[in-house]
Amino acid sequence: MTQTIDTKTVKHVANLVRLGISEEEAQKFSGQFSSIIDYFNMLNEVDTENVPPASDITNNTNVLREDVAKPSMSREEFLKNAPNSERGYVKVPTVLGEE
Repeated sequence: MTQTIDTKTVKHVANLVRLGISEEEAQKFSGQFSSIIDYFNMLNEVDTENVPPASDITNNTNVLREDVAKPSMSREEFLKNAPNSERGYVKVPTVLGEE
């Protein structure tokens, strides 16, 4: 079953998305879209009657590690790595508001 997407339809869709296309582009896209539709129609002909649905092809049940709280570095150690700090906090340049 061959379905054709004509240039009129291509131009209509291009207009809906505010995309200006030439007549040559409309003809080119018409052929490409028609080929894509034909490919999907070909896929519809595949017999999938005895194929079970697949939602996870890896069969992994849980790939996450257990969440374990561990001690981290102290505030003082952390602030030694900061380029600029003030009163126990990292000081960064203003990104919103007055400059």
